[in-house]
Amino acid sequence: MSSDRIEFLKKDFVQGFIAFCGVEVLRADYGLFETCLKVRKEHRQQDGFVHAGVIAAMTDHTSGYASFTTVSDQFRILTVEFKINYLKPATGPVIICRSKVINNGKKIKVVEAEVFSVSDGLEKLVSKGMFTQAAVAKKDLLKAS
Repeated sequence: MSSDRIEFLKKDFVQGFIAFCGVEVLRADYGLFETCLKVRKEHRQQDGFVHAGVIAAMTDHTSGYASFTTVSDQFRILTVEFKINYLKPATGPVIICRSKVINNGKKIKVVEAEVFSVSDGLEKLVSKGMFTQAAVAKKDLLKAS
């Protein structure tokens, strides 16, 4: 994957809702994407833990971009299905998501993602997800809308 493509994906990632949330890209490579979020008060639920919806949105978007690294710019990635297991509450000031394509089909991608809560440099696994995504030709998306 070219450095231009990596830079494009890093910039493209940070738009709309994800930009509003404050999710940032740490690393991008073929089949891999890693992001982080500096947790704000608004990201927490009533008991002070990072809200499951924040984790789900971050993980879905990060996983989509892991898949996006495996296709040309003539395609877009759409999530078909996902499942997340929340293993423990995320309480740290930072969360990190690491997503990796584990089945790189031509049209269907399967991505594994892990989210870690980080406190004092120590990472604790707080959730693990599996994502099924479809690579759809950009031109076909324009027709469908």
